[in-house]
Amino acid sequence: MCIEQIIEISKGLLTPVIAAIATYIAWQQWRTNRQKLEFDLYERRLRIYEEVQKILRIIARDSKASLSDLIEFQTSVSEADFLFGPEIREYIDEIYTHSCNLGRWNDEYRDITQVHPEDYDHKKVVAEKHKELTWLVAQFEPAKEKFQKYLRLGE
Repeated sequence: MCIEQIIEISKGLLTPVIAAIATYIAWQQWRTNRQKLEFDLYERRLRIYEEVQKILRIIARDSKASLSDLIEFQTSVSEADFLFGPEIREYIDEIYTHSCNLGRWNDEYRDITQVHPEDYDHKKVVAEKHKELTWLVAQFEPAKEKFQKYLRLGE
């Protein structure tokens, strides 16, 4: 085999080698873009989970959430419909409902120094307020469990 034949064979192999390298580079770019998309999705989901934790911490700290806290919460989790399955939206709505109920019972609550409306039932108000607060404060672990399947990287 002479040099000229080796050069001709090399020329013939050059095109497939270049094609293989270009294919490998394209695959790597696709893989990188997919990983970035997964990470962006993870970050958006994590932000919503953090907002759920934030409202629960406010309630655990203050035994209530203000109207502005609840509006901010609803606004900050509005994207959940598009990032999670329906069970997360239902859970967020459940937290919101319990928070509003707690607010209602807090508004109805009267202590000994305040004038009580004629039909005021102090035991009922305290019991309902306690029930809502207990449910909300107990949601830290259930929230973690519900969001966990959406917050695993690489799966």
